[in-house]
Parts: sequence; structure tokens; C-alpha cells
Amino acid sequence: MASSSYKVVLLGEGRVGKTSLVLRFCRDMFVDGQPPTIQASCLERALRIGDKKVNLVIWDTAGQERFHALGPIYYRDADAALLVYDITDTDSFKRIQLWVRELRKMVGSEIQLTIAGNKLDLERQRVVSKQEAAEYAESVGALYSETSAKLGKGIEEVFTSLGKRLLQARASKRGAGASGAGSGRGRGSSMVLIEDEAGSSGSGGKSSGCC
Repeated sequence: MASSSYKVVLLGEGRVGKTSLVLRFCRDMFVDGQPPTIQASCLERALRIGDKKVNLVIWDTAGQERFHALGPIYYRDADAALLVYDITDTDSFKRIQLWVRELRKMVGSEIQLTIAGNKLDLERQRVVSKQEAAEYAESVGALYSETSAKLGKGIEEVFTSLGKRLLQARASKRGAGASGAGSGRGRGSSMVLIEDEAGSSGSGGKSSGCC
């Protein structure tokens, strides 16, 4: 089975549920009151999409303001970004828009973007409408989904859709005569200390370890 590896960076304000989302995807686990990420942690999971195997190397970045300056270290060589906001927090959605502009400036138009409105389990407290968020995502060429890490809702769909888009983008490059070899743009050239607060246990057979 053909295999491709891609680097995906998670961006979003602190407490929007980025770590909970990636832990649900990679390890099928949810920790209520998950402590904030310090610097960044890294998890992997492979997906089968048609006759291809897509290995997603997911970097979960810290959302606190004091860590924002570290962002470019993680996302400048990313193939895709998953931008997460809390549907009950307008400020977290506005911050996503700033990150999109920064990504386009720093990485360029080739990076694949997905925007996820998390905490769908708090629908009654929603302040960011699905229509508003979906229209914004379309305006910047991003996929849009809504998720609940707590309920495990929408998460497989988010990453599967992202994996399909990454495969399509690479196929388009090959069709245009660009090299499709490798798994990114200079990956591994600027790694920093990883603090994976999730540890390495409880993988449930889904995670292939930390990068």
C-alpha cells in the first residue's frame, strides 16, 4: 500500500480543546480538565484513504499568549494546519483569522487549511454561528468542520477530509511536473524540545508514537 507522510500543525487559543481533539483522534481518549500544553507535543496516526496510507504527524502547539512567538518554528514546514476555536468563545474565532493571515504570509498558499469549531457538546452556549464560520472558511479556501472532543464527534471526519485534501494537493503537484517526493518542506530542520504531556501510554493501538 502506497504511503505518504504529512506534517499537520494545530493552532488555536488556549483552552479551545486542541490537545483533547488530537488525543481523541490518536488515542481515542478524553481527559476532562486536560492541562495546558507547554511548548508543543507530537503524535502520529495513520489513515487508510482508498488504496493509500496517509501518516499524519500532528504537532499540538501551546495556545497561551506567551508561546505565540514560537509558532513559526512549528508551522513553517507544515503541509497542513488545523485551526481550532471554541464555538462558545468569539475571541478564539477572531484569533483563528489572525493565524490564517500569518500562515499565508509565512508559509504561502500551498499549506492546506482546515478550521474546526470545537465543543459542539456546548451547543446551547454557542456564540459563533456555523454559517459565519463556514463562510469565513470558504473565503480563505479552508475546509470547515465542527467537533466535540468530549463526545468524539466529527473528529474522524476532520482528519480524513484533511488527509484526502493533502493527497489531492500532492497529486496535483505531480501532475504539474513538480516533485512529489519527500514528506514536506525541509522537515526536521528546526525541531525544538518536545514536552508531550499525554505520555506514551494508553495508545489503544492507534498512535504510532511521538515524533
